[in-house]
This record gives sequence, structure tokens and C-alpha cells, in this order.
Amino acid sequence: MTPAPASRAKAHSACLGIVSLLAILFTATGSPAQEPPYFVTYSDYMEEQGNLEVAFKGAWGTPDHGNSFRSGTLEFEYGALGWWTTEVYLSGQSTSNDSTIFTGYRWENRFRPLPREYFINPVFYVEYEAVNFADRSFLEVTGHATQQDLLIPNASARQVVERALETKLILSGNVRGWNFSENFIAEKALNESDPWEFGYALGVSRPLANAASVRNCIFCRERFIAAAEMFGGLGDTNGFGIHATSQYLGPIIAYDVPRGPTIAFSTDFGLNDNSVPRIYRIKISYEFEQIFRRKASK
Repeated sequence: MTPAPASRAKAHSACLGIVSLLAILFTATGSPAQEPPYFVTYSDYMEEQGNLEVAFKGAWGTPDHGNSFRSGTLEFEYGALGWWTTEVYLSGQSTSNDSTIFTGYRWENRFRPLPREYFINPVFYVEYEAVNFADRSFLEVTGHATQQDLLIPNASARQVVERALETKLILSGNVRGWNFSENFIAEKALNESDPWEFGYALGVSRPLANAASVRNCIFCRERFIAAAEMFGGLGDTNGFGIHATSQYLGPIIAYDVPRGPTIAFSTDFGLNDNSVPRIYRIKISYEFEQIFRRKASK
């Protein structure tokens, strides 16, 4: 099927943005690996054992012929062991001309089976979620989800709660300061007879400078990371592929505040008519080192 002119225009604009971002990345010098600032894609980065990261993710958008929404997700990520990271998500959203509601929770666990660093590092992801149909967090996209699903009023959507098992195969590697990550997603509703749904996420990132400067500065290039990610649905067991799915592509820029949080911004561009035209994102995260060990020592 030939894309509609509007879809081609969206895709062209998004691709121009990504090309510009990659041009900036290619002009940057090498640097040691840092945590990529992806919003959807997971890398092989694991939270250090004993550390707790608290983060807020916000997403804003307006579906065609619908009301604008503002979504917020609070995350608590803990390094249980060197090879095991566990995380809890609490999500809610507010829709203009509608209401503000709590949409559900998620509990994820990531396991890294190989202790050493390789060219490609696998990580296994398992998540249990209890999220209603009014969710607007866009933490992933699977199956045949489209922007038309966002037109359902909150009063009706919140009545349908999906309890699902979500798994991901995460493949990630670091080469000369670059991070390349790929996620394949498989999700199954446990309280419904729906088929397995699939999705994907791809990410590439790079710091804008090499090792930390000898001088103390606030806006040094090494404090910035630029990235891009693409994600979308891949249908289900009744029809695998990108037909009748939503697809997104967007640039990301992150800044590590000295002795403070890390702040990241992104704009995801919908690549077809099934996608929200634009989703604006922000992430603010702060890491508490050895929080329980510190409490015990006191």
C-alpha cells in the first residue's frame, strides 16, 4: 500500500531530524560508555547493586480529532544484584475536556546472563502489568495499537484493565562511545483470550565529548548525550508485520546536571496515519547510591 501524502510528509520531516542528529553525533569525539537516555528502548545497562534510581517520565500529545493528553509515570529502579535489576512503575494521565485518572502499575525485572562485556550483550526482560485502556504512557507500542484507541473517553477506557505478561529480548553493544540497542517485544494478556502481540524498539546514542574535562564546568560537552530511537507495533500471532500498526521515530537530548538529576527531552514523530502526529517527552531521574546500605550503617 502506498503511504498517504500526509504520512510521507511526517516521515520525511522525522527523518530529516534524525539525519541532523546523526550529523552532530559523527562530529563528536570518543567517550566512555554512559547510560543511554532512551525513553522506550532498553540497553544492556543495569543499575548498580544497591543503588536506587527514581525517575519521572512525562508524555504529551494530541491524537487527530481527539483531545490532548498529558501522561506521567513514576519509576523506582533498584539494583538487586549485579545481574538483576527490578523496577516498579506507577502511571496516570490527564485528558483535556475529560478527566485525570490513575491508569495502572507495572513490575519489571531485567536479567543479564553474561557477566563480561561483549560486542553484543543480551538481557532478558520480564514484566507483569495491570494497566487500563486509558493508559497514555507510551512506554512501548505493541500489536495493532493506533491513535484511534486514544479517542475512547476515560470513563469507559478505565473500566477495562488488562493484566498482561510482557517479555523482551534486549540486544545491546557499545562501540567507540556509540551504543546500539534493539528490543523485540512479546506481550500476552492474561485475563483475556487475545493473541500474543509484538513490537520493537531501536536506539542509538553517543555522548558529545570524551572523558570529563579537567576543569569544573556546568555545560561541558561530556555532560550531554544525543540519541535517536524508533519503535512501533509488529502485529500479533494472527497477523505479524507493520500493517495497521503505529510507528514512531524521534531524536533525544539528555543533560547530566552536576551533582543533580539527569534531564532528557524528546519529540517522537508519528510515521503513518495510525500514529499520534507528535509526542513530546521529558524524563527527570536521580540516582541514590547504596541507599539501604547507607541506612544500615547509620
